[in-house]
Amino acid sequence: MTGRRIRMVSGTGLAAGLLLVASYPLWRDWCLNWGATHDEAVSPLRGDELLPAADLVTTRAISVDATPDRIWPWLLQMGSGRAGTYTYDWLENLFGLDMHSAEVILPQFQDLKEGDEFPIGHATLRIEALEPDKLLVTRVPEWHWVRVFCLNPDGAMTRLVLRNRIAYPGMSRVMQMRHRVLSEPGALVMESKMLRGIKTRAEGDPAQAWPDWRHLGDAMAS
Repeated sequence: MTGRRIRMVSGTGLAAGLLLVASYPLWRDWCLNWGATHDEAVSPLRGDELLPAADLVTTRAISVDATPDRIWPWLLQMGSGRAGTYTYDWLENLFGLDMHSAEVILPQFQDLKEGDEFPIGHATLRIEALEPDKLLVTRVPEWHWVRVFCLNPDGAMTRLVLRNRIAYPGMSRVMQMRHRVLSEPGALVMESKMLRGIKTRAEGDPAQAWPDWRHLGDAMAS
């Protein structure tokens, strides 16, 4: 590639990047609330109270052609050093998060309880609330981050709602604005992949995900 062509490609890329940054306020709401209805975006959820003064709130959602009990096991086993988060493992592992997204249900990670804690990078993820087949709330205190998964039946389908509440203590408004332009679209890329990953797994053949699926309810209740 000639020097002139390299400059043209670089200039085009720079112009495209600047355009995305400049136009971000126009599509920020879509970015923060990807897939969610207005009611889902504004409705309070259990877990919101854990970080009431959040600087950033996102609510993303997807419809899953499965009942909540088919989705729930995939949520229970998520985490660093567990079943991953069904997104881009290679990218998360650049930050040392030890994510390896499972394609099957792992029984050893199904016994989740409120108060359980797991390492995530150099921080700790804590299970703050758990309502089987309905709600899972986690918090990473060091990152000032609360995450809520909510399962809402919708006929034969289920709405899987994911909310994040994040605070940036000590960060100036100018720095927050710069941070948002970079981090918020990136978070959408990762979380939309996560939601689609959960959807694909939950909609699959239970016998392939876990041959003893019919015993899952008994195992979780024991």
